[in-house]
Amino acid sequence: MNFDISSLVDGLDFSTNHFVDAGNGLMLTNGEISVLKRFGINYLKCSSLKEILYQIDVVLKEDEDEDLDELDLIASSIAERDYYQNTNK
Repeated sequence: MNFDISSLVDGLDFSTNHFVDAGNGLMLTNGEISVLKRFGINYLKCSSLKEILYQIDVVLKEDEDEDLDELDLIASSIAERDYYQNTNK
C-alpha cells in the first residue's frame, strides 16, 4: 500500500490544537475556544483556568439532557493543564 505523504500532511488540522492567548492571558487551544463559545461559556471574563472549569461545571450540571461529552473532554484537558501549571513540584 502506497501513501502520498504530501496529501496526508495537507489533510491534517494543526490549527485546532494550536495554543493562543485567549485575550485574558490564559492559553487555550483554538478547539477549546470553539467548544466554549458553542456552549455559551464566556472565557474572556475568567481570570484563571479554574474559573473556566467552574463555568464548565455549571453547564455540565445544568444541561444534563444535552450531549456534553465534548465539553467534558475539554474540561479534563484544561484541568490537567491547570494542575501542571499551578502545582508546586
